[in-house]
Amino acid sequence: MTTEITNDASQTPDLNDSAAQAAPQRADTTARPGAISGKGAVQAPEVAAYWAERRRYVERIRKVPEVRQRYWREAGMYLLRRLLWSFGFFPVFLAFWVPFVLSSFNPVVMATDLIPLLQGFVDSNPEVQATTISTLAIAWASVGFFFLVFDFVLTPFRSPYEYEADVYMRSWEQLNHDRLPDKV
Repeated sequence: MTTEITNDASQTPDLNDSAAQAAPQRADTTARPGAISGKGAVQAPEVAAYWAERRRYVERIRKVPEVRQRYWREAGMYLLRRLLWSFGFFPVFLAFWVPFVLSSFNPVVMATDLIPLLQGFVDSNPEVQATTISTLAIAWASVGFFFLVFDFVLTPFRSPYEYEADVYMRSWEQLNHDRLPDKV
């Protein structure tokens, strides 16, 4: 957000000039809070009133038990969904997709290539089996954490408090659009 300052320091007014002692003029004051005026600057008093009201409303709804309960439920569902996608779907998908691609999308060729590997795993000694299982677990965890980080970045958590505040502020803007001050 930017604000437009019309009183430049290089243009010092004469003290005897009565017009110079008046408050600096703002550009378009009919813009909505958060909207950009014709000159591309956001109107600071309107934006300040908008964010002050939004902050007050969020503080009020944080005390409502139903919204607080919905917040924790949605946060838990969000984390569960991210963990299931990252550690459940993506590693399993890659574990089957890569061999499938390497076998030229032919399941018979894929099975023919994988059966000797599985027989070799079963016939090996317990130390080799433990090493293979730990290697697969490390690969699973690394793929899962890789996708988890990007999943958190690409799909951030949307708080119910923010959703409620957005709905409230849309109606607040419509009700208070004409009552916002022209000048500070």
